[in-house]
Amino acid sequence: MIALLRQLVSIPSPSRDEKAAADFLEDWLHRHGLVPERTGNNLWCAKGSGPAVLVDAHIDTVKPVPGWTRDPFTPVLEDGKLYGLGTNDDGGSLVALIHFFLQARPRKHTLVLSLSAEEEVSGRGGLEQVLPLIETRTGPVCCGIMGEPTLMQAAVSEKGLLVLDCESEGVAAHAARAEGVNAIYAALPDLAWFREQGMQVTQIEAGTQHNVVPDRCRFVVDARPVGDNLEALRQIRKHVRCRAVPRSTRLNGSRIDPSHPLVKTALALGIPTFDSPTLSNQALCRFPTIKMGPGNSSRSHSADEFILVREVEQAVPLYLKFWQTYENLG
Repeated sequence: MIALLRQLVSIPSPSRDEKAAADFLEDWLHRHGLVPERTGNNLWCAKGSGPAVLVDAHIDTVKPVPGWTRDPFTPVLEDGKLYGLGTNDDGGSLVALIHFFLQARPRKHTLVLSLSAEEEVSGRGGLEQVLPLIETRTGPVCCGIMGEPTLMQAAVSEKGLLVLDCESEGVAAHAARAEGVNAIYAALPDLAWFREQGMQVTQIEAGTQHNVVPDRCRFVVDARPVGDNLEALRQIRKHVRCRAVPRSTRLNGSRIDPSHPLVKTALALGIPTFDSPTLSNQALCRFPTIKMGPGNSSRSHSADEFILVREVEQAVPLYLKFWQTYENLG
């Protein structure tokens, strides 16, 4: 698994540019006895019969941030840590789920392994594109496990994503006169409200020159609703005066019923459950899912990203035990 992960680190695979990594993985899967289907840069395999259960990890990575002190595409193993871009997010889950799939022997279900593209940008050319094709072959997917760095704990919910382009209006005037309406000042109550609600204002722009009172203040808000984005947007518009236009409302938050067999399996094995603040391919699934994989989310998208070798090694037997328990409960 670590050898495979090292090879993947050396192949840059930023979102929407995963072809080289997908080519490599497609060949690797063939050499290990699998016959993967491919759509774009997405790969998937299925085995077994019965209701389909999806396990998914993503091929793509973010671009390296400026703070790297080593080559992000040269894997380095030091003190039990494998350094390299994508080792933690999402290479650890990727290689662990591949090896889990190779070893799993489904008895009651169709097990589907999905290696998806464009997850980091929530692109339409990723899992969203391939899911209908999978279901054409397997029938409706009944549930799924998203492989993401969670310390092998089970995320039973995650927040959605709602990006808002906001604009406050004012009246332009000469800055030396007590005239006009400053759009920046007009935006302040709304900026304060977004802050109080735990939403992040991530970009702001106003003004044309130093001696003109600005008549427009534009800013971007990154909101992470717990539930439905349209309802969250309705509530936001009730509390702010600025114009708030969503870039998209399709990435809703999700929550699995506590009585679902996936949750019961986690509890039966003593696996902690938690609510995740980060977005994943769960947002694209219209069936119950949990999120569980090796690595730590706090390392994702960071300089000098790494994963512990033991985290990857310990993930496969836990996935296998989880699967066996789930099939027994199901």
